[in-house]
Amino acid sequence: MRTSAAAAGSSLFFAVAPGVVAGVVPWALTGWRGADPPWWPPVRALGALVLAASSVVLVQAFVRFVREGRGTPAPVAPTAHLVVGGLYRHVRNPMYVAVVGAVLGQALLLGRPVLLVYGAAIGAGMGAFARWYEEPVLAERYGDEYADYRRAVPGWLPRLRPWHPDAAGR
Repeated sequence: MRTSAAAAGSSLFFAVAPGVVAGVVPWALTGWRGADPPWWPPVRALGALVLAASSVVLVQAFVRFVREGRGTPAPVAPTAHLVVGGLYRHVRNPMYVAVVGAVLGQALLLGRPVLLVYGAAIGAGMGAFARWYEEPVLAERYGDEYADYRRAVPGWLPRLRPWHPDAAGR
């Protein structure tokens, strides 16, 4: 896939998937109105920090799919190459972690427990999707390359030191 097509497809998928899950639905649940009275300011500041960091992680992960993978995160337009660089050297599912983080950040920033419940629900759904759809598809598509990656890099809790595929066989 050409880089321009991968970028266009990834942008569209970004708006449709995380845009809806971490944007439209939280807005529908809260109207972006905070709790009254507002939560303790340090909790709200932590929420803003988590939301900002999650947004950066999400954008970086999408860019990596375009540049390194030459495709999109959408199952209908998959990558030509297994994406294992950048944040993917620390955790296999940075997009999902970032989306749940964005919802958690909003929950803390706005002081809205409904977003904590929603975040737990989408986290469980993403975990099930990754386990029963994505992992078998990636194993079939990328074979031993994915098996090595899966053994070395955790799915949900990032490893502190980045994995280096060239050092895996040493």
